[in-house]
Amino acid sequence: MAGAKNHQYHILPPSIWPLFGAMAALVLASGGIMWMHSMPSANLVFFAGVAGILITFFGWWSDVIKEAHQGDHTPIVQLHLRYGMILFIASEVMFFVGWFWAWFDFALFPSTVEAVGGTWPPKGMEVLNAWEFPLLNTLILLCSGCTVTWAHHALLHNQRGGELKGLWGLLGVGENDGVKKGLWLTIILGLIFSCVQAYEYVHAPFPFKGASEGGSSYGGAFFMATGFHGFHVLVGTIFLIVNLVRVYKGHFTPRQHFGFEAAAWYWHFVDVVWLFLFASIYVWGGWGAPVHGG
Repeated sequence: MAGAKNHQYHILPPSIWPLFGAMAALVLASGGIMWMHSMPSANLVFFAGVAGILITFFGWWSDVIKEAHQGDHTPIVQLHLRYGMILFIASEVMFFVGWFWAWFDFALFPSTVEAVGGTWPPKGMEVLNAWEFPLLNTLILLCSGCTVTWAHHALLHNQRGGELKGLWGLLGVGENDGVKKGLWLTIILGLIFSCVQAYEYVHAPFPFKGASEGGSSYGGAFFMATGFHGFHVLVGTIFLIVNLVRVYKGHFTPRQHFGFEAAAWYWHFVDVVWLFLFASIYVWGGWGAPVHGG
């Protein structure tokens, strides 16, 4: 019969979200550039772009959730969703490769960069103590990787429900509900990480400025690499919060929970990137320089 579906793929209906999201990204980028050049109304344009991006997220992801509930996410569709997430994480890896490349280029060949005076870290610059807040944040993220894995395994084994007791009971979490417990703990640890990093930035002994403005390439490379990682932590935390809401609504089953799995993959990616940042930027990158407050 004409128009009959004889395959396992899901043909998407027309959607406004790709076009709307592209326009919102354009407005966001334009507002950011205007803000950097101190142009009038730049903040309004920038936050209009942010609002557009958030609306796109909500609308597009809502459509994807509806598709899952309608049975459109067949096994072959789920497989390709996984391929898509893997490729997305691979693109994010290459994004961070660029920042690591810049860092090691400055560090290994300082004589080619006039701004750092032939040494790395720049002569006379104090660096952050890697064994204080950076080490604390490393332990926090490692613990969060364990808690999100706990939640994932609890979901696979359908460990949900149980009697409501104590603080967990106030949050609507059953005694044997490892899914919600693991997600709650991961989200809390992610928020603590962001707060610690914000405190570290406020008290950093070097500015995020170019050499012509009294800064150095060290500060620029440091804040760009660690700052983008911090942004990814915030995105991952939001990702986990959305999944926690969906868990409360009963959206996931042991056999169908790609949204949860994608969030877990993304969080583990964030963990691994931080380990490389901690080792290369905080420990190796500041070796031999005077420590701030030391």
